[in-house]
Amino acid sequence: MSTEQTAGVRTSARADPRAHILTTAYALFARRGVRAVGINEIIAESGVAKATFYRHYPSKHDLVLAFLAEREQRWTLDLVEAGSRRPGADPATELLAIFDVFDEWFARDDFEGCSFINVLLETGAGHPAGQAAIGYLATIRSLVHDRAARAGLADPEEFARSFHMLMKGSIVAAAEGDTGAARTARDTARHLIAAHRR
Repeated sequence: MSTEQTAGVRTSARADPRAHILTTAYALFARRGVRAVGINEIIAESGVAKATFYRHYPSKHDLVLAFLAEREQRWTLDLVEAGSRRPGADPATELLAIFDVFDEWFARDDFEGCSFINVLLETGAGHPAGQAAIGYLATIRSLVHDRAARAGLADPEEFARSFHMLMKGSIVAAAEGDTGAARTARDTARHLIAAHRR
């Protein structure tokens, strides 16, 4: 890190240390997972004092929960929900547009997979962080449920579960290197929507 970059980190950390720590942790957790990243690395990368870190985040668990909440805002709401909205489009079209968003996301150099799935697999469903991840995955499913209900699809709950499986499966396939995963999932989603038409 250059002197200029170090000075920028310190200035940012002084301005709002809590937000700066979270921004640093977000990049590390999203890319490498929560277990592989330690507190000392986050402190070093963020350029804050250890006392400052613990004043804002008394434990790594607190920081992981804050990361998941931030992930919901940045990924679920800003990328997926807002990115798949189409002015004047019907809700079924907006459901399919989720996979258009995924197609662009999968092609990015910084594609990091789904942090909610990753945290759930790393910590397990019995861990508080795993429970939080399950809750955030339910938020995504409720977004799909809402669009399915507005589209007049039969049994929006069952539809949302099946559609969400397609979403999660395409993310895993993309992480495996399948560059066409989103387009394949979109085609399958068309059949799922047709099957649920009243």
